Amino acid sequence: MESHGVDSEVGRLKTVMLHRPGPELKRLTPRNNDRLLFDGIPWVSRAQDEHDAFAAALRDRGVEVLYLTELLVEALDSDIARNLAITTALSGLHLGDTLRAYLAGALHDASPAELASYLTAGIRNDEVGGGHGLVTSLLAHDDFLIDPLPNLLFTRDSSVWIRDRVAITSLAMPARARETQLTELIYTEHPRFRDVPEGTRKIHGWHFEHVEGGDVLLMAPGVIAVGVGERTTPAGVERLARQVFHAGLAHTVLAVPIAQERATMHLDTVCTMVDTDKIVMYPNVADSLRAYAVTVGEVGESPADLQLDVASAEPFLVAAAKAMHIDTLHQIDTGLDPVTAEREQWDDGNNTLAIAPRVAVAYERNDETNARLEAAGIEVVRIAGSELGSGRGGPRCMSCPVSREPLN
Repeated sequence: MESHGVDSEVGRLKTVMLHRPGPELKRLTPRNNDRLLFDGIPWVSRAQDEHDAFAAALRDRGVEVLYLTELLVEALDSDIARNLAITTALSGLHLGDTLRAYLAGALHDASPAELASYLTAGIRNDEVGGGHGLVTSLLAHDDFLIDPLPNLLFTRDSSVWIRDRVAITSLAMPARARETQLTELIYTEHPRFRDVPEGTRKIHGWHFEHVEGGDVLLMAPGVIAVGVGERTTPAGVERLARQVFHAGLAHTVLAVPIAQERATMHLDTVCTMVDTDKIVMYPNVADSLRAYAVTVGEVGESPADLQLDVASAEPFLVAAAKAMHIDTLHQIDTGLDPVTAEREQWDDGNNTLAIAPRVAVAYERNDETNARLEAAGIEVVRIAGSELGSGRGGPRCMSCPVSREPLN
């Protein structure tokens, strides 16, 4: 039986979940890419080649690679999973009863692989054949009845392992809401997770306040930093903190406000851990980044009964080092000057994936940041990302660690 669990950002990576770019990216057009949160139209075959090289680099280091779509297909063998997936996919108010009933029948008749494709790549109006009522007659032929999910590429956001629990997140943007529902089906119905002794115990959930995985950094065993900005709300941090404290998964949660901007949509676009005491960080915000340390005052029978103590804001690096019980959290800057730093931060220079202490995967194009990492004793595993980066995400964004070796 496979073991699952993660207690840090840098313990040796054993198992990771990825999503290979698929037909959902071919649904992007200049008219819908903004709504679907992409800054451009990726060259899909090149993006697939880049992603295959990323997966190969992980396997070369002994990492087991799981693919989200393969897990989803296998989970959809379950009638419970099929019914839930179809119900949530057809819950939009834009369909109407006639079209919804037709689509429900068609989806129930699909094989698990076909259903997974419909759920991830979407269904256009002109693909249902017409003749299914007023709504389909009035919609444009290329309107989506079920939207595609191009951001599935970024598996980091829809779930986060915290020790032996998996947090099902709540994604803020409407274009991504169904991603976390599909991820929950995998953790609930796939045999790999369903049949773990005593079951996989989940925390949080897509129906709770917004928390996205890109904002959650496991700084050290027992210390979790959570960015609060465009995607994760203060209420989401509070809910998550109550749950991890009640479950004994952490002793400190650092709430870290970040600018509500596209360039800093998640905390991991600003900084990522590359060693137990080293972090690569965007220098243009390093001096202003603050953190509120949250701990438990009085315990209670349920998460809602906990009293949370919130300390005054401190510089992030100071607050993190205190919580981690180390003297200094060493900062490695992105780039060498403010302009280069801004360019390489936009190109996900901070968004590294540690596969072991002092070993990190990074986009090859961020030359100066990678050079600074190497000067600090970090081995950099370079991958191409000219097409993968069009959705604003780097190696960390594209990976959900399922299992790491514990640091202690």
